[in-house]
Amino acid sequence: MAKGFGNLLKQAQQLQSKMARVQEEVGQKTVEASVGGGMVVATVNGNQQLLELKIAPEATEDVEMLQDMVLAAVNKAQTDAQEMMKQAISGLTGGMNIPGLL
Repeated sequence: MAKGFGNLLKQAQQLQSKMARVQEEVGQKTVEASVGGGMVVATVNGNQQLLELKIAPEATEDVEMLQDMVLAAVNKAQTDAQEMMKQAISGLTGGMNIPGLL
């Protein structure tokens, strides 16, 4: 029984190592979300950090609309980055949903 537990522990450590590597790799990737016909574009990395925000000059004419577009673009980019991470981790876990991973 101890041998089986040792193998299970070894597999868990290997999975943890692979997961850390995948999270680092995905963290380096970026996703981009565009709203308002490209008037606002948000770029987010795999860690959901906002890297760049582009705003077309004509978008500044209506401040309320601009605020809404910025929120929408950033939220969409962060959601897409989260989904990218989930898909990468799902490849490691065989699609099994493990609580606490994401």
